[in-house]
Amino acid sequence: MNDIGQAFNAGAARYDTARRQLVPCLDEYYAAAMASAPFAADAALRILDLGAGTGLLAQCFLDAFPNARLTLIDLSDQMLQVAHERFAAMPAVSCRIADYAREPLPSEFDLVISGLSIHHLSDPDKRGLFGKIFAALRPGGAFINADQVLGPTSEAESKYRAEWLRQVKAKKVSEADLAAALQRMTHDRMATLSAQLAWLGDAGFVQVDCVYKNWSFAVFGGRKPG
Repeated sequence: MNDIGQAFNAGAARYDTARRQLVPCLDEYYAAAMASAPFAADAALRILDLGAGTGLLAQCFLDAFPNARLTLIDLSDQMLQVAHERFAAMPAVSCRIADYAREPLPSEFDLVISGLSIHHLSDPDKRGLFGKIFAALRPGGAFINADQVLGPTSEAESKYRAEWLRQVKAKKVSEADLAAALQRMTHDRMATLSAQLAWLGDAGFVQVDCVYKNWSFAVFGGRKPG
């Protein structure tokens, strides 16, 4: 397991509790991700969640698409253990420990989602992953990424970081949870939104768009031609 997996293992027990404070816009952020899925609510989708963590985003999509079958992949066994417990009574959800940046992805999915995970990859790995996601989708499938993006300039990035810190402190995040988050953030390798939209187009995606942005938190993706 690499350093990223170890960092998230260390915070797995309190991750769900702290996330609402550490992602101040969480409700509207994940709501935008779900609203951007171009499928009917009763569709029997196959959904792949990359960097699924404890299953928070997967739970949102399962609530929105109750007939879906979900495959959750994460590098952290402790985070996935929380997800396994969350979905223990749901046979439509399976969990798999894997490094999605290095290992082949399963295929034939209608929808690939990811929440606050891909920004840990280097830019070449992001580009490579977008190609792998495109290949994993069925024709007409979609990719939705709810992730953090780098400010377009150093000045903008400084504003993003300062505003995030102001908001999480206003949410009364504990010193321990903030310290753990800052430690995990040392593994961040964020890219600008404009660059990632271009990489999605390079991978073959169409209808590439950003449907939500709140400082560094963005929801963006595209579709595989049908």
